[in-house]
Amino acid sequence: MTMPIDESAVRAKLQSLKAELEALSEISEEARAPVTLDQQSVGRLSRMDALQGQAMAQASERQRRAQIQSIDAALHRLDVGDYGFCVECGEDIAPKRLAVDPAAAFCIKCAS
Repeated sequence: MTMPIDESAVRAKLQSLKAELEALSEISEEARAPVTLDQQSVGRLSRMDALQGQAMAQASERQRRAQIQSIDAALHRLDVGDYGFCVECGEDIAPKRLAVDPAAAFCIKCAS
């Protein structure tokens, strides 16, 4: 037996998470920018640090983009009435799992 889902609350939470991720993406835009090759203003080690920081910022951005896609997919499932059901087996996703990750697309069994 499934518990009824408060779709408006779930939608609000998903949209809030998406907005937060998009804001973080904007904030980190400068950190992902190409590192300039100017030996006068930045020494070799400092440039290496800058390149490492850039790589980490780019990896974080890829992870944020994946999370945003997951949220968009969850919002679509809400729109079509499939939210709360595993996209793999069709079984209910545990309410506690959805409370922790409202964008969860798989039940525990299929996520393993």
